[in-house]
Amino acid sequence: MKKLVFFLFSLSLFAASHLIHELEATGVQKSGYNLYYKYCSMCHGKQREGISAPPLLPTFIKKLSDDRLKSIIKHSLPQTLMPKFDYLKDEEIDLIVRYLRTPAKDIKWSEEDILKSRIDFNTTKKNLGITDIDNVTLVVERGADWVWVMENEKVLDRFGFKNVHGGLKYTLDGKNFYIPTRDGWVGHYSLQNGRLESKIRACVNLRNISLSRDGKYLFATCLLPQMVVVFDRATLQPVKIEKVDGKISALYELYSQDEAIFTFRDRPKLVKVDTKSLEFHSYDLDKPIEDFFIDPFEEFIIGTTRRGKELRVYDIKSLKEVFMAPIEGMPHLFSATYWYREGKFYFATPHLRKPYITIWQLYDWKLVKKIDVGGDGFFVKTHPQSRYLWVDNGSDELVLVDKERYSLQKRIPRKGKRYIHTEFSGDGKYAYLSIYEPDGDLLVWQTDTFKELEDYPANVPVGKYNFINKNRIFYPRLFGLSIFKEKCWGCHHQTAMAFGPPWSQIAKKRDESQIVAQILDPEHTYKHLGYKRNAMPSFKLSPRELRSIVDYIMSFKDK
Repeated sequence: MKKLVFFLFSLSLFAASHLIHELEATGVQKSGYNLYYKYCSMCHGKQREGISAPPLLPTFIKKLSDDRLKSIIKHSLPQTLMPKFDYLKDEEIDLIVRYLRTPAKDIKWSEEDILKSRIDFNTTKKNLGITDIDNVTLVVERGADWVWVMENEKVLDRFGFKNVHGGLKYTLDGKNFYIPTRDGWVGHYSLQNGRLESKIRACVNLRNISLSRDGKYLFATCLLPQMVVVFDRATLQPVKIEKVDGKISALYELYSQDEAIFTFRDRPKLVKVDTKSLEFHSYDLDKPIEDFFIDPFEEFIIGTTRRGKELRVYDIKSLKEVFMAPIEGMPHLFSATYWYREGKFYFATPHLRKPYITIWQLYDWKLVKKIDVGGDGFFVKTHPQSRYLWVDNGSDELVLVDKERYSLQKRIPRKGKRYIHTEFSGDGKYAYLSIYEPDGDLLVWQTDTFKELEDYPANVPVGKYNFINKNRIFYPRLFGLSIFKEKCWGCHHQTAMAFGPPWSQIAKKRDESQIVAQILDPEHTYKHLGYKRNAMPSFKLSPRELRSIVDYIMSFKDK
């Protein structure tokens, strides 16, 4: 009897101890959630699903140690838009990290959920007065959840779009653009009607959107749930949902063929999508590609991984590796910029947590230069109308890197306020700079003189998206402008008569084959073009140079 009483007493002590432990754990979890909700949920979501910032569910952060997570919360993450929480106590940060480790509910989002989410707007149509789509630039004012439509130095429209982050996409006819958000929404804005038409939620956490080259389909890549949602672009009705196993890095369309490409951050796989049949074909790689871009002529994939220490180049057709170079610090390839000079093509990229940018030669594949810019920035940008790379370095400094001499000069757009990201108008006359602060500004500068033309107050302005500069199909045209300035300026002007006819006249009277023949072999083509004698020298251009200058000439056909 005594043994039984002792056993029951021991059992009750164990149960009480277990109950106290459960109550303590519940209290810790609740305290952690309260802190998370107060400081983190605005960007990462109430259920850690991710909104304007990435998801913080256990599956997304399992490779980060507790110490690493604490450091990120306290000190931020370089080259991201996350603020520092260095004013929180260590115990508070510990509670947040413990909460982040707790299991999460399985997040689902079905076709029915997608269809139910749709919202159509019936606002009044308006004429934006756009005179040249090439110079239309979209601005994301992240702190205020606004999108701006600009042409040159003027703001044509502003409209609200909750949790807008970046990655806006134009249709190639210049009549529409689409807005993604991290929490899965996709919005349709009509530049023709001057209004937001509709929006629909593709998923809970979205990576990026892309359009097929024929403009028929819109692709939304999703991290929660892991899938690709294909919409009819014009109606935003879902036509296919492709489930995937892995975290998609990004999906990019091709303009040279009916194809799109995406990779996974956590799996050595690449997927090619037939944008006509909507068939998905998977290919094995030796390593995952977390960040990549497709070169301007769509021949190669240039990629890297966050943990990798090398930059790799793959042939886009065979997927065979054609170049590899060791690097320190993951290059931010999404923000790479491109230019042409003296017969060669180049790109430059910043690096995560490194105070430098690197300059690489395209196609002859080699590292050209590593340049210390004084801090770890996020973007580097240029245009043929500027002799500089425009670089941010995490401070109030704009670093200008001469593209020929690689010398540096620095300017301070706003003393004590962080500068980030320059974009240019399509013709390169205007430069748009973000002062990345709640009491920030969107500055419009004259590109060649750096004269400030406009200062628009803005709450954390981030990305800017020009119609020409944000579509890969136009990159050869921009190279063509540089080739024109190097080789053609002395005899031809764009729209005015010089020693030779202007590009606008040539583009209207001749087809592309005639232009190519005249460039390569003027001695035998001048008679066919109606000239009595030939005064033009022949040019030995590479196929890429030839494609670029012809694209540039033909851009004047309708001007």
